Amino acid sequence: MRIDRRTLIGGAAGLATLTTDALAHDAATTAWPPREHISLWPRRPPNSPRRLPTPDNEMSGQPPRRELHLRGVAEPVVGVYRPERPDGRALLSLPGGGYRFLSVENEGINVARTFTPKGVTVFVLAYRLPGEGWLEPQDVPLQDAQRAMRLIRARAADFAIDPASLGVVGFSAGGLLAASIATAWLDPVYEKIDAADDIVARPAYAGLVYPVISGDMMRVGALGAARFDTDRRVNRATPPVFIAHALDDPVVPAAQPLAMMAACQAAQVPVEAHFFQQGGHGFGPAYLPPELPGSRWPELFDLWIRRTLASRTAG
Repeated sequence: MRIDRRTLIGGAAGLATLTTDALAHDAATTAWPPREHISLWPRRPPNSPRRLPTPDNEMSGQPPRRELHLRGVAEPVVGVYRPERPDGRALLSLPGGGYRFLSVENEGINVARTFTPKGVTVFVLAYRLPGEGWLEPQDVPLQDAQRAMRLIRARAADFAIDPASLGVVGFSAGGLLAASIATAWLDPVYEKIDAADDIVARPAYAGLVYPVISGDMMRVGALGAARFDTDRRVNRATPPVFIAHALDDPVVPAAQPLAMMAACQAAQVPVEAHFFQQGGHGFGPAYLPPELPGSRWPELFDLWIRRTLASRTAG
């Protein structure tokens, strides 16, 4: 099965309603990259081909689901979104898009708009897309995610965050990347660049929202390799996992996150899962009407993060 989110976004248009006025589209707040951002690699990224992809960012879809998509990511960066009153928590958001584009507004910028009012410092990763000519393409998203985790932790004092409270949240294909960093954070996928690469890349927790779990769903390069079937790599070192998924998702079957939930239970990894009757795919933190219970997944996630971090401290 190959994910095609062009079809699913059109099919979900009937559910496309912003939950608050604060999440309404504003060109001034959807510029990419934002003014404060981190470049991941000091030189050409690892696995670079002779000719790098050409950036091709565009507004896609119809109101209220007209949003910014990224393609041709030649220089992966992390956008930084600071809350007015930071509470030390931090979240690295990994947008989806079937590894064909990045839904950076819906599943990145809107994540920041949703979680910064809760005190969370949000970092949005524009990672490289495997199908854009990179060598050993299956490794490039994980390279970028590992490097992002390390650089954020290296500058934790600058961001007023607790480096031990840095988690990830991923959506769809970004969910596969979040599951990968949660299970393959030790994989040596690039050579050390600087002192930041001595920092542990393991997230404190992983949020998986309508996630792809098995690499064979992506069919890009060697993504079907066993090490990207993330449910099979869950072990006691895997961080706590949160899952949110709609049972009517036409793109990612519920069997995917169910497999991750079962793997976590078998390995005694803390896991919380919410399966909603309706919601479809690609709803992000803002694109479900409030009468659907799935629209409350950000609040559930926030409560779970607080409880997870508190239990770790208590332990």
